[in-house]
Formats: sequence, structure tokens, C-alpha cells
Amino acid sequence: MKQKKLMTQIPALNGEVIIPGDKSISHRSIMFGAIAEGRTVVSNFLMGEDCLSTISCFKKLGVEIEQTKHEVIINGKGLNGLKEPSEILNVGNSGTTIRLILGILSGRPFHSVLIGDESIGKRPMTRVTNPLRQLGATIHGRRNAEFTPLSVTGGNLTGTTYKLPVASAQVKSALLFAGLQAEGKTTILEPEKTRDHTERMIRTFGGKVTEENDAVIIEGGQSLRGTNIHVPGDISSAAFFMVAGAIVPNSEIKLKNVGLNHTRTGIIDVMKQMGADMEIIPAFTKEDEEPIGDIIIRTSSLKGTTISGALIPRLIDEIPIIALLATQAEGRTVIKDAEELKVKETNRIDTVVNELSQLGADIEATPDGMIVTGKKELKGGSAVSSHGDHRIGMMLAIAAAICDEEVLLENEEAISVSYPNFFTHLENLID
Repeated sequence: MKQKKLMTQIPALNGEVIIPGDKSISHRSIMFGAIAEGRTVVSNFLMGEDCLSTISCFKKLGVEIEQTKHEVIINGKGLNGLKEPSEILNVGNSGTTIRLILGILSGRPFHSVLIGDESIGKRPMTRVTNPLRQLGATIHGRRNAEFTPLSVTGGNLTGTTYKLPVASAQVKSALLFAGLQAEGKTTILEPEKTRDHTERMIRTFGGKVTEENDAVIIEGGQSLRGTNIHVPGDISSAAFFMVAGAIVPNSEIKLKNVGLNHTRTGIIDVMKQMGADMEIIPAFTKEDEEPIGDIIIRTSSLKGTTISGALIPRLIDEIPIIALLATQAEGRTVIKDAEELKVKETNRIDTVVNELSQLGADIEATPDGMIVTGKKELKGGSAVSSHGDHRIGMMLAIAAAICDEEVLLENEEAISVSYPNFFTHLENLID
């Protein structure tokens, strides 16, 4: 198996990084552009494998999409312009693609089949397929549509009220896409507030969505119009350099044009709580636009904390790198209420614990999270693996930076899913 030798004992990280476009927003920009009427131009689109899978699927649905070096141009013809695909729609490794596109296909009066890679084949889909069936979609698949391949025949949806059993922006977004096509009103009740990129984008494309306490409400029969979208830098990608700047000695890193949506900034709240030396410099944005700004992070003296409850949906994708941060904090860090980690690209509870333990971390798994005891010097001296999970791969690369001995990474190619230039950006910061 191919292994990459990671950089260890990095003496300092200094400089600026322009973070690549937000993965969640890039996916949604293609989807909304595809179902809107007219031209949509997306700048700073993330050209990672997951987002390219979304483009591929919508091309197979008859949407004209052009890609240049800096932009993606979508020539939308509205929901009724989508055509029955003659090929199977392959989402690759992208859970966002499959779950959100199910919401769109549920309202279309034709048949589609969805597959993905081996990882997607293990990820549970009934959290999406069951509520979409309640709206009226016909969906079949392995184990009663819990796993791919999935077959969808859509059309004739009726609005409903659905309470999410688990806080999930992907499920909420799928239901909003379906609700746009349903007769009447669809109300989604969230147990905790999740990222609101879909709601913001509905408004940006000229639609209407209402938020009342824990409810998100959408009326069916709306049409959307094409627009221009600038994708901010992905805070989930920035998080790796935020942690690197805090734990590598003699470091100061400036991260440019990062998305600062309050539903995604849990990582900032936690790092400040742990004592990180950081500054947030917000930029001016209009109402309903995604807020952006710069983040400056310096080497920090950190202390342990507890991360739980409503904070978890605001940093669910950042927990692997937060676990690494906790190894360099004095005292215990407890992460709980994070069962959702078990159904990501890997079971991220077990994977994070096993891989960091190999590097010398004092970390143990719990049923809904993990407990990390620091401050612990990481040694290295072993081979570790991303297990095909991009966020695990990047976390291990940052961990290696503070290891004393050689670290070899297996499956480093998984990182290209969300951050193709990750290693180049890391190398450019080394003094």
C-alpha cells in the first residue's frame, strides 16, 4: 500500500493561507443553480472530488454546467428542466451529494438510481429516505432503502411536519428541496440548530423560507432564479491550520476569507474556551450572505474543556482535529453527545481514538464521543491511516508536525476530497 512520509518536528508555521471554498456551500450552489431558471455563476468553487461528483450527477440530469479555472457556470432551466438520467448517478464518496439530491429527485416525475463508493455503501440513508417517503416519494434500496444502491421515483409530494430525530443539516436540506416541490407547507423541527446554508441559499435564489424557534418552514410551488454566488473559504478546512497554529511552536498563521456562519463556528468557540491565542477579523457582508473574515492564530497555552449539547452540530466535522488539539491541552477534554460521528466517512470515534493512540495520545472512546487527557507528547514512529476519510488524513498530518519520530500515512489520497492543495499549503508555512 502506498504510504506518504509526513513532516515531523516542524519548528514553526508562519504566513498566510487562502482556504479553499466551502464544501457544503459548493455542493448547494450547483444544486440550486441546476433547479433555478437562468444562469448562475459560482466563484471560488471547491474543485474537490466530492463537489465534482455533484457536478457529474447534475450533468447526467440534463443540466448544462461549464467549468473554468476559477468559476462554475450553470445554465439552469428550472426543476421541470431536469431530465430522467439514462445512466446511474454515482456520488463517489459524497454523503452530501446523495442525501441532498434525494430531496430533489423525490419531487421529479421520473426514475433515478444512485450509487456511491464502498464508504457510501455503509452509510445509513433511512434518516433521509423515510421522511421523503412520508412526503410521497417512492424509494427502494438495500435493507428497505437503508443502503445504496437506491432507486427513486418522484412526483406528487405533499407537505408534512417532520421532527428530526437527530440534528442533521443534510436531512433538513433534503426535506427543504423536497418541500420546494410539495403541495402545501413542509415544516421541519430540529432538536438542535444545524448549519443554515440551504436556508440562506433559498433566499439568495429568490425563494422564501421561514425560521421560527426550532422550526424551518417552506411552501411548495416556488420557482428560483439564477444568481451569482461567491463561496467563502471552508472553516472545516481552516480548522486544521487553526489547530496547527495553536500547537506547533513559534507559530502565527493568518487564514484569509474564511466562512464565519454562526452555525459553523463552534470550533472558534471551543478554541477560545481552551485558551487559544486567536483573532477574528470579520468582513462586511449583506444580509443573508454568508459572513466571512480572516482568522489569526498563534502558538497557545491550552486547557481542557467539555464539548457537548447544542455545540456539537456546530463543529461535528471538526471533532477529529479538536481531539488532536486536546492532546496538547492541560487536563481532560470530554467530547459527548456526538454519536453522529459513527456514521461519517468512517466511525470517527473509533478511528480518531485508534490513530491518535498509535502516536502516543492518552485518549479513550466512549459511546457518544471520547475523553482526551493532556498535555501529552506525541512520539510517532508508526504508520497511520486515513481509512479513506479526508478529515482523518489531514488531522494525522497536523499531528505528525509535533511528533518526534517518523510518521507514515496510508491512503493520503483521501484528502483530495475536500482539500486538494492541503500539503502544498502546509509546506508553504514552514519557516
